[in-house]
Amino acid sequence: MNEGCVGCHAWSHERTWRDACGVIGIQAPGVEDISRLAYFGLFALQHRGQESAGIAVGRDGDINVHTGMGLATEVFEEEDLARLQGDVALGHVRYSTMGSNVIENAQPFIAEHSSGPIAVAHNGNLVNARALRDELEQQGAQFEATSDTEVITQLIARSSHDRIEDAIAEAMTRMQGAYSLGIITPDRLIAVRDPQGVRPLCVGRLNGDQWVIASETCALYPLGADYVREVEPGEIISFVGGDMHSMQVMEPERKSCCIFEFIYFARPDSHIYGRSIYQSRVRMGHMLARQSPVDADMVMPVPETGIPHAVGFAEVSGIPYGEGFIKNRYIHRTFIKPSQRMRALGVRMKLTPLREAIAGKRLVVVDDSIVRGTTTGPEIELLRQAGAREIHLRISCPPIKYPCFYGIDTSAGRSELIAARMSKEEIREYLGADSLDFLRLSNLVKAVGLPRSNFCTACFDNKYPIPVPEHLRMSKFDLEEQQATRA
Repeated sequence: MNEGCVGCHAWSHERTWRDACGVIGIQAPGVEDISRLAYFGLFALQHRGQESAGIAVGRDGDINVHTGMGLATEVFEEEDLARLQGDVALGHVRYSTMGSNVIENAQPFIAEHSSGPIAVAHNGNLVNARALRDELEQQGAQFEATSDTEVITQLIARSSHDRIEDAIAEAMTRMQGAYSLGIITPDRLIAVRDPQGVRPLCVGRLNGDQWVIASETCALYPLGADYVREVEPGEIISFVGGDMHSMQVMEPERKSCCIFEFIYFARPDSHIYGRSIYQSRVRMGHMLARQSPVDADMVMPVPETGIPHAVGFAEVSGIPYGEGFIKNRYIHRTFIKPSQRMRALGVRMKLTPLREAIAGKRLVVVDDSIVRGTTTGPEIELLRQAGAREIHLRISCPPIKYPCFYGIDTSAGRSELIAARMSKEEIREYLGADSLDFLRLSNLVKAVGLPRSNFCTACFDNKYPIPVPEHLRMSKFDLEEQQATRA
């Protein structure tokens, strides 16, 4: 059953993009606290989505689910976890990239396949969701939400194939876009990844004969699971009775992992493609210091995502590393509706400058990215007011000029991206920095240490690995607009 709203909307940090979601799945027959394991997994993945959370469990031919609005800690009480007993579990934390932040769009989604009930959780975005939904509705499908995940769920559930893996394989041939899926039936756990592998998904082993799938490796360790491997692009992996079965359904034309996973989205203690996220970010700082040196007194990060980048810059430049901001970690959620006045105060509420550390100093301020530019300017102004003599802004990725249609909340268009409207010098002047530079794409790829062909870099260079024709470039609320038109 889906249960009502808990908590409230997340306080939006407009400086940075938001990733779609986090997925955790566990196959552990006989484990009494499987829902608690899923909850701990969601806690580790909370950075990937803070708007809603849910856990589904399967046993004895049935699937039960509990979802709610807010952080995992707000959605689940002890009695909720105690009620969710089963042999397989599927958890999800959401940040909305298609469909509003409402309880109807909370995941996992449940549907009835010919073989029995299924639950689906999704990280990514389908670029052809509207066309698929039109087709399914013509076939008699009923939709209650406005998420592409519900479209995926119905597409699988309505397949004529009796074996669930065959139904999923058929759906994969119809879906266009990014999808890393966790799916459960009452007795099995299934992992699915799109042919380009845009969003991460990995496999872990628990207690020898039990299995875990997760959006990031950082969710394996709290559960005591050992990393096994990544789900390959275009692969279905099914876990039944302690065994792992692989189907390579679609051969990837090229791997296209989102390079922003390395810059910002993934947690620093995760690994993707065998590469440490933390060390990759430190190397980005190294590259940035070599590419764009500056004479200064202190290197400081914009906390917290800029920290490893700034550490790397300081190591190569020889300029001392220091903290210039203290972050208030307890205000990213609020029950106060963010009026315009509250939005203007948002940076001051979140970051406090350390006057004693920065007054009279020439600062190198290192951050992972500039997207809209709505908070970077106020951050620089705070440093000015605290007495900084010079502020040199260094960004560990290239200018973001193009929207993402694969699971990042910028599909509304280029107008909201500051680098699509302004030159580097215009951005510097607008933000109030003494100097500004962005890490070149070639240096970013070198920092990660893998071939450029492994990555999607469309937000920088407009080269989309999965074609997105203009008529398929949907907004976040496209399915809602479609639904409203028919009402």
